[in-house]
Amino acid sequence: MTADHNPSTATHAEPAPSERKRYARVLIIAGSDSGGGAGIQADLKTCSALGCYGMTAITAITVQNTLGVSGIHGIPVDILRGQIDAVVEDIGADAIKIGMLATPEVVHVVADAIRRHRLRNVVLDPVMVATSGDRLIAPETASVLVRELFPLATVVTPNLDEAALLLGHGIEGIDALEGAVRQLLDLGAPAVLLKGGHLPGERVVDLLGHGAGQRLRLESARIATHNGHGTGCTLSSAIAAHLALGLSLEDAVSQARTYILGAIQAGADVFTGAGHGPLNHGYAPRAQVVLGG
Repeated sequence: MTADHNPSTATHAEPAPSERKRYARVLIIAGSDSGGGAGIQADLKTCSALGCYGMTAITAITVQNTLGVSGIHGIPVDILRGQIDAVVEDIGADAIKIGMLATPEVVHVVADAIRRHRLRNVVLDPVMVATSGDRLIAPETASVLVRELFPLATVVTPNLDEAALLLGHGIEGIDALEGAVRQLLDLGAPAVLLKGGHLPGERVVDLLGHGAGQRLRLESARIATHNGHGTGCTLSSAIAAHLALGLSLEDAVSQARTYILGAIQAGADVFTGAGHGPLNHGYAPRAQVVLGG
């Protein structure tokens, strides 16, 4: 006698991991901004706005608002390592955004995790100085950051102040961007996006350099605003999000820059706090993108 087929107990083969539907995933390794304009908070807002699933490994907690940073508490390195491992081993990641790494020990943990898990599409934003001018890392961390993480990154995204700290000299004028990019590439980064927003003038010029002399110059009109807090975090997260969505580096940078210009413009005349306010990260949100299947 043949047993009756019971649809309620029928089993279906699970799809292979490569065939399963999933969200575009971005792991953010960075510090927390209690004011919500930069750091982990800005990163998550950016990833969500661009249709990606954001995850976090928090490196430090800052006491911060629009007026500045008044305290930093580093997360123990074993907890940081555990956060990264827990996320990557279960959910996985299509791109990584790295922000504030305050000490050499933290840099070592992050570099080790990238190697162990063979993480790709790594966007390194060498956060060293807040918009308010507050220094966010220990002086000895910069050299460790260059040695350990520059070679593992897909792109490094310093602003002019950060580039000056890395290179040991200032960058005066748009004509100096090319030389600075070349020097940063010589430090071991496969690609560098040098952000020229701190230079005076009505135009803002950023320069992407990689490969054998390949350069992409991105230029736009300066937007008048008092709300510039978190622009670096937002741009690097937007690049990571677009890499997670499958774009090339050049397209990811271009699309990320388009997004951040819109976010700056949309929040240009809004008042949040008494100092440097945030961008409008959610000015044009996208539905969460599903990949695979």
